[in-house]
Amino acid sequence: MKISGIALVITFLVAFSSASFAQKSKREFYQLKVYTLASDTQEKMVDKYLKEAFIPALHRANIKSIGVFKTKLSETDTVRKVYVLIPFPSYDQFSALANTLSKDAQYQTAGSEYINAAYNQPPYARIESTLLQAFTGMPFMKTPNLTGPRSERIYELRSYESATEKIHLNKVEMFNDGEVTLFDRLGFNAVFYGEVISGSTMPNLMYMTTFDNKASRDEHWKAFSAAPEWDKLKTMPKYQNNVSKNVTKFLVPAEYSDY
Repeated sequence: MKISGIALVITFLVAFSSASFAQKSKREFYQLKVYTLASDTQEKMVDKYLKEAFIPALHRANIKSIGVFKTKLSETDTVRKVYVLIPFPSYDQFSALANTLSKDAQYQTAGSEYINAAYNQPPYARIESTLLQAFTGMPFMKTPNLTGPRSERIYELRSYESATEKIHLNKVEMFNDGEVTLFDRLGFNAVFYGEVISGSTMPNLMYMTTFDNKASRDEHWKAFSAAPEWDKLKTMPKYQNNVSKNVTKFLVPAEYSDY
């Protein structure tokens, strides 16, 4: 049976629309690896591994824009940590990473000191890994548009915990319903927003914003608090009591970070 020209056109348009929708609705996955370090020696070993072995291997695997950050130590935050943010276009690529690295001879050679470290000379105290999926409001990571000196930049990583899974989804909806747009309008230079799908403090979401310096960060948050959009969102009955804990970390970029 022959298909008419009109039917062919309709079939093509339906297929094109479906493909376009699938492409638009696609969201990245992010892995946030956090190394806890106990000494200068461990920090140097992890830095060397990330700079000379791990990040180059990810680049060879076509995984770009790897962020590496360190804790901005203070009187209240004295634990030395290194944060590694890795974007993946799909869950399959994330799950295949260990196998990809095992087959990369350059990685195995460059990272041999770290990979083959002795039990009594480990390169870190512990590693924590969190897996996230990007919000629909910002499905892909953005490289921050910063102009100030790299040494003064502030990367603010926030985790918003909620009392239940349903309430957590309500907070995600609140971001997609206006917070993401407001952050963008005010120039917060957000790197990502993500729902945590595997981690230690679920249910929670995480996001990262960036600033040229601490003063700029403070000015941006002052503008956010005074914004009419925020006044409207925060008083809407359906968005009440959707955050039970806010954990904020101030980070600085490693000199070998991709951004």
